[in-house]
Amino acid sequence: MNRIIAASMAAFITVTSALAADFGDPAKAQPIAGQICAACHGADGNSPLPMNPSLAGQHAEYLFKQLNEFKSGSRNNAVMMGMVAGLSAEDMRNLAAYYSAQKPGESAAKDKDLVAQGRKLFRGGNLATGVAACAGCHSPNGAGIPSQYPRLAGQHPEYVAAQLKAFRAGERTNDANNMMRAVAARLTDTEIAAVAEYLSGLR
Repeated sequence: MNRIIAASMAAFITVTSALAADFGDPAKAQPIAGQICAACHGADGNSPLPMNPSLAGQHAEYLFKQLNEFKSGSRNNAVMMGMVAGLSAEDMRNLAAYYSAQKPGESAAKDKDLVAQGRKLFRGGNLATGVAACAGCHSPNGAGIPSQYPRLAGQHPEYVAAQLKAFRAGERTNDANNMMRAVAARLTDTEIAAVAEYLSGLR
């Protein structure tokens, strides 16, 4: 089973790298990544800071969309708006390609009880409160769907929880068709913590 998972991961990285190369030029992004992005997101996109997202292995299309929305202000974050202010569309495409081609780091969930609750919610939702299964959009292994839904596997639980709470409070509004705000509105703090913890251990 471990060999199958390892082979699948290797294939995912190969395909992701190929797609990233078609999207932009990772080599041109390296100076920008090193000078502007590394302090918060890590040189290879594996963020050392729990409240900042890891970008390694994220879909290039998603990264490009978020950078554009920080630049336009449709995703409101004062720090990121300042960081992208001087970037061109080509710079952002290259950065998206660069981080998409990086290998996600190893991560592990810490709270077994939260993981069990989070697994149930992620895979099956909560019928009683009308919460849809997260896996329906983000895929059963958290890899997401390129150009539609982001990769969440291995993401810092603190960051995931903060974003879900921001969607729930209406502070983050750049989700398509109000989808994430509608889902997050039905989540309790415990459910948010549980699904965030579960995601942190996915590969």
